[in-house]
Amino acid sequence: MTEPEIVDADSRSTFAQRHAVLAQGYGGRADPADPADVLAMPIVLNIPKADPPARSRLLEAAASASVALCFDERVGPDGEWEESFRAWTSSRIRKVARRARGAHWTAAQDVAGVTVDLGDAQARAFVPGRVGDLDPRIKRLQIGGTDLAHDEPDDPAGDLPILWIDPSLEMTVGKAAAQVGHASMLLAGIMTAAQAEAWAARGFACSVRDADAKRWAHARTLVEAGHAVAVRDAGFTEVAPGSMTVIAAIPEYAR
Repeated sequence: MTEPEIVDADSRSTFAQRHAVLAQGYGGRADPADPADVLAMPIVLNIPKADPPARSRLLEAAASASVALCFDERVGPDGEWEESFRAWTSSRIRKVARRARGAHWTAAQDVAGVTVDLGDAQARAFVPGRVGDLDPRIKRLQIGGTDLAHDEPDDPAGDLPILWIDPSLEMTVGKAAAQVGHASMLLAGIMTAAQAEAWAARGFACSVRDADAKRWAHARTLVEAGHAVAVRDAGFTEVAPGSMTVIAAIPEYAR
């Protein structure tokens, strides 16, 4: 797995500075009148035609890549991605996931972003920007058209954050990738800087699982107690506005 670098005090920004951006929350600016001016973080999922990865594993890569980009040194003060990143975090947080394979996946690696490689599952999160300015190498990739069946992975690791998905919403893998990406960012924001730094040292590894009714009910109690964070979707695609799509919990309270 690709592990994001934790920088020292002599670098352009400290880890604590980058964590503070997530900790302060998001939003505050109204949506632009022109849809081309909407700011979004693109995510690309590598889904080969033959031997595609397990759905849960691919979503874990997407969640880790999203939060890893948020802690990359280049989004911090004086970093080359800072302006774009801070403009995005001050707006409604949007992500758009696309699929790629073969040469198109290889070409996407040359667009500014962060890739997480879990062996048989890879995802790349890109620097947020105007939808109208999307790099042609990403814009040409399909948003829909390929989905992955729900799998039954092993029990989640006891020492990793866990992201529970509400399977009753029947989200496509692309929609779910955007939602777990939101969840990983929100989770890092409610962590202390020390907790987030410890998570970063493990490459932002996490477990993504579908929740049954009992597990989902328990996860909601963790949100109410402040031990977990929930993603509520704006309802632009696939699910109704206000739907609680993902609940993410830090390891101490994940079970």
